[in-house]
Amino acid sequence: MTIRTRFAPSPTGYLHVGGARTALFSWLYARKHGGQFILRIEDTDLERSTAESVNAILEGMTWLGLEYDEGPFYQTHRFDRYKEVIDQLLKQGDAYYCYCSKEELEDMRELQRANKEKPRYDGRCRDLSAVREGVQPVIRFKNPTEGSVVVNDVIRGEVEFKNSELDDLIIARPDGSPTYNLTVVVDDLDMELTHVIRGDDHLNNSPRQINIIKALGAEPPVFAHVPMILGDDGARLSKRHGAVSVMSYRDEGYLPEALLNYLVRLGWSHGDQEIFTLDEMIQLFDIEDVNKAASSFNTDKLLWLNQQYIKNSEPEHVAHHLSWHMGQLGIDPAQGPELSSVVKLQQERAKTLVEMAANSRFFYQAVTDYDEKAARKNLTVNSVELLQDMQARLSALQEWQAEEIHDHIKACAEAAEVGMGKVAQPIRVAITGNTVSPPLDVTLELLGRERTLSAVTAAIEWIKDHAEDQS
Repeated sequence: MTIRTRFAPSPTGYLHVGGARTALFSWLYARKHGGQFILRIEDTDLERSTAESVNAILEGMTWLGLEYDEGPFYQTHRFDRYKEVIDQLLKQGDAYYCYCSKEELEDMRELQRANKEKPRYDGRCRDLSAVREGVQPVIRFKNPTEGSVVVNDVIRGEVEFKNSELDDLIIARPDGSPTYNLTVVVDDLDMELTHVIRGDDHLNNSPRQINIIKALGAEPPVFAHVPMILGDDGARLSKRHGAVSVMSYRDEGYLPEALLNYLVRLGWSHGDQEIFTLDEMIQLFDIEDVNKAASSFNTDKLLWLNQQYIKNSEPEHVAHHLSWHMGQLGIDPAQGPELSSVVKLQQERAKTLVEMAANSRFFYQAVTDYDEKAARKNLTVNSVELLQDMQARLSALQEWQAEEIHDHIKACAEAAEVGMGKVAQPIRVAITGNTVSPPLDVTLELLGRERTLSAVTAAIEWIKDHAEDQS
């Protein structure tokens, strides 16, 4: 049997991290077993579904690298197929027209609540033979009234539902459009899915869907209902906990594999291992090992993971993602040193790509203003002679290499009988605008002779212009 899984989001907003984890689990399970992973867009909610949301989902999947083998399939393209199945259920006597008005349904529920009963449709149109003129009916599935449905969930075990607790759900609206519980069954069967991995908010839908599947003479797929993700306060993860959109993590400077690594550990573990390559995730992950309990999202842990990935990934890979962030700052990475070389200098020092991009701006754009505190301490009248000496030394360098640059910084300090920091820090502020950078010698080598000398000249002029302020 070929394993076939799916991710089936509704395009009514962005790709949520909870949905991304479900997609990841489904993708990993298919990849582990040499199966297929299918993307389906459940867009039958015509009022809320938007093209922008579809694009957001596709963009999120692409950024995460969760490539799909089939799809995306759109439910709005399959209405003829759903009508065919609805007609089949009507013909079999497993569905019927319901003419109840909204007022009748509300009166029915009010009476049930008054009698301390669970509000549910009471099946009053089940055996109706007469057509009610002037009323556009819905179509309901005729759910069995006796026995029970057992959902064999690989995460939760056996979950039993009594049929007497399940009412006759609507499978087609008055305009004939199909509803979720009908379309999802038809799609899962037609797409020959073997495993349905989804959030546990769908668990209560499963017995209804299983009954429809059985009415169609088919066998249900294997279900796995993944527990929800909570915020660190124990409430369901939402916008008030911070970023919940997958692409917002891209915007905040996270690498996609760091987010994937974090998501796979929300509810699943392999011993005490924290960091997994994608190949290790595929090899080690099993849906049966996912915990039943909800997991809490910890942004600090994700930030730590991201730092590890930035630090240990190939510079070319980090540069691939850093390029977008440089563009957000109005920087063309082609107008300066090779971006992967910049990453090599910066990857030990950054927790996010946003931070790395901001700290690397000086490699591509000349500093136009200095940090006030850094300038007051390091760009002083007393540092002019040191900067002029270094300007002369650097101009005369035969080979623009870190080792030679370091030797001249040291020689300048010795000649002036000061510590190396007295020479290095003014240069650092001159080129970066502040007092933080990778080691100065390798930074200057990468920045280049022309940009370095230009920055030193600008700093000397700035000091002279502000000499009165420092007196």
